[in-house]
Amino acid sequence: AIDGPPQLLVTTLEHSSYVGKIAVGRLSSGSLAAGQAIVHIDSEGEMQPATVGQVFVFRNLKRESVEQVHAGNIVAVSGVPAVGIGDTLTCPARPVALPPIKVEEPTVRMLFKVNDSPFSGREGRFVTSRELRKRLFDELESNVALRVEDLERSGEFVVSGRGELHLAILIETMRREGYELAVSNPEVIFRPSTRGLLEPVERVFIEVLAEYLGPVSEILGKRRGRLQDIRHGDDGVVYAEFFVPTRGMLGFRQPYLNTTRGTGTFNTLFHDYEPVAGEIDVQEHGSLISHERGTASAYALEHLQQRGTFFISPGEEVYAGQVVGQTIRNEDLVINVCRTKHLTGHRASPKTILDSLSPPRILTLDEAIGYLNNDELLEVTPKALRVRKRELQHSLRYRAEKNAKKEE
Repeated sequence: AIDGPPQLLVTTLEHSSYVGKIAVGRLSSGSLAAGQAIVHIDSEGEMQPATVGQVFVFRNLKRESVEQVHAGNIVAVSGVPAVGIGDTLTCPARPVALPPIKVEEPTVRMLFKVNDSPFSGREGRFVTSRELRKRLFDELESNVALRVEDLERSGEFVVSGRGELHLAILIETMRREGYELAVSNPEVIFRPSTRGLLEPVERVFIEVLAEYLGPVSEILGKRRGRLQDIRHGDDGVVYAEFFVPTRGMLGFRQPYLNTTRGTGTFNTLFHDYEPVAGEIDVQEHGSLISHERGTASAYALEHLQQRGTFFISPGEEVYAGQVVGQTIRNEDLVINVCRTKHLTGHRASPKTILDSLSPPRILTLDEAIGYLNNDELLEVTPKALRVRKRELQHSLRYRAEKNAKKEE
């Protein structure tokens, strides 16, 4: 009601370097004006007096400053520095809190660290641990489902979010802003309880052509998925709902798109925590690893392409320990992609060599994150995505693998 006391439930937060934190939500009753005295009621019911700084409304995707706004509008308000999602901004005379919004806890975490590859500092504007730390903690101002833990090791942070896509969006945003960093493969956050170890489970809504339902169900079955509902729509489209552990959804997007030939779509929603379902049957893979630093040659790639699928093209710079492709077997292989042909009397046409090369597999950010093994990192820069081994030196990596096998 327009005549009632102002009540604003905060549903989103934004941040401005000029006015600080900005609360966004729908004004359900009353009116708000710049300079007006209000009460901030947090999710615990604690009340704090505050004063409205600026009031904004949204018009055509733009935020415009206004003197006053009435009930029914989506508004943005500055001047309340401690505001959070689910809090209420209301009248001091009749302070009544609206039902709060619950922010789900993170289910997936990744390691973010300073890029320490041989190519670090070449392609980004922000490359230091101080700049990375500031950016991550600034993100907490508006991204309330995110958690950041600063590790004792210099330049390393554990970033937790509401799924693989949530963290991938943050990585892509930072990349476009000019940041260089390295990230690990995603890990599910387990929760201890009296029932034992619990893991997050997602509701997965599949929309796919009927001919692909069987193969998709087989993929989800191997990932401990349980079919809950299925209905047939028009034009041969099937809508299915599964309960799948979050572990099973890591790296699911690419095999799903491959199986449905790009025609399928899916959405996920957090369901609950359940006892750990057991091992997830996800196909493992080996990596083709560059032996040395240099420039990849067409001659070397032509002779090595039967070993697997390459992620690089002739002429690209590589470094020792960089993953340049995927093997056809489930074991890593160190190769020399910089090898050139010794001079002889025989000359092969460069065009002939290039024509015989299979096109490289160019990884998107989602595909690269889904590809990572436990001993690999993804180097993220504004211009490139490079998969690499955590330990770049072959001798140290081989020694660590040998010791791990002895312990088993």
